[in-house]
Amino acid sequence: MMPASRKEAINQFRFRPRVWGRLDYENFGLYTRLANEVREYVVKNGKRRDDRNYNFPDEVVVDNLYFEGMGLFDGFLDFRLGRQDLFDGKHSVFGLDHILQDGAPYVGSRSCYADMARFTLHPTEDSKLDLFSLYDNGRNVLRFGNHNSSVGRPMNAINPTDNPEMDEWGGGAIWSSDLFEKRLPYQLYAVHKHTESYNTAKGVRMAEKQITTFGARVQPQITDTFSFDFEGAKQVGSKSNGNKQAGGYMGYAAMDFHPDISKQWHPYTRLSAYYLSGDKHRTDDGSDNDTAWDPMWARAPNDSELFQYGTLYGLGYWSNMLYTKWTLGADFGAHHGVCAYSGPMWAAVQDNLGHADGSGGSMYKGWNSAARYDFPIRLAPKGAKGCDRFEVFGHVLAEIFNPGDYYDTSKPAYFLRWELIFKF
Repeated sequence: MMPASRKEAINQFRFRPRVWGRLDYENFGLYTRLANEVREYVVKNGKRRDDRNYNFPDEVVVDNLYFEGMGLFDGFLDFRLGRQDLFDGKHSVFGLDHILQDGAPYVGSRSCYADMARFTLHPTEDSKLDLFSLYDNGRNVLRFGNHNSSVGRPMNAINPTDNPEMDEWGGGAIWSSDLFEKRLPYQLYAVHKHTESYNTAKGVRMAEKQITTFGARVQPQITDTFSFDFEGAKQVGSKSNGNKQAGGYMGYAAMDFHPDISKQWHPYTRLSAYYLSGDKHRTDDGSDNDTAWDPMWARAPNDSELFQYGTLYGLGYWSNMLYTKWTLGADFGAHHGVCAYSGPMWAAVQDNLGHADGSGGSMYKGWNSAARYDFPIRLAPKGAKGCDRFEVFGHVLAEIFNPGDYYDTSKPAYFLRWELIFKF
């Protein structure tokens, strides 16, 4: 669906402090991190704004608090218990980039965590079994502050019209291994999610829903520089209102080329296609069978900031899509690289959601393009201590979406961000 109003625009300056601490003893560790965000609006909806959305320190969020053990029983077991990130670097934990991303797209810029218990078993040197259970809710008791703009701010929402009362829980198992001397890494997984019944902000009672996703991923390494990536998943489930069926399909295919040019310059290119099934019979109250892909906890595309922040305008359900694109980039070292991608989008089925009045529209959603440059300013030397650990790095990101005939507007959407990170 499109934003509620394509005339809206927001320009802002954002400050996000993160304070963390860690205690280690032999194979065990205790980690905690406090988060806050301050936004100063420069322009909102064409008018200058002098007020802040979040007044520092209107709230402090405990977005990490976990206890972990690594390499236990001669390296057989790792575990982590508590509130923790669902990202590990640029990728989702367990390697499930299309399944696990964050618990709340509406606040994805603020935190990407879940209350989770995870265990990793290492039966052999080239295989592992990940087991996890997680819980997300809209009543985060581990936050402090009472500013008006903080009250009721959702931590778990499919879109901005949801009340912050939605509870979700689930778990899964992921088997990862290699074949043919690590030329054929693969994953097999099963992930279950249960969404409790809840009221939307409009007072509509949404049905309780449970979904189980079965999937497989394989990454054939043809040569040292050329590889493929294939993933497919099927969902089965039901909803509580009349035992209606629920579940959809997901498919992903990519071709990667990483030429070995030099030790310092690592270029790469990728052609990819991403498919999420749709539903042409969707109702507002969810009283029908649901054949669309349920986005589980991955409610935004991994590399599109524009669509992730689109939830601020009412665009919150990432499904019914075929997205093909070409990516080209190069890495030059730590926190230094450039990347650009571009490609068209189509609707998987014609659901008539692109027009405000529900009338017609084609299946061509439009063309999305982006470019990003990451740069270091100061990086700490290896093994640095004290003040020598101080680092500064950042990035510049630009993205544009030209809507197609699926929508009732032809006005492009833009996203531009520059960011500096100070770490010590």
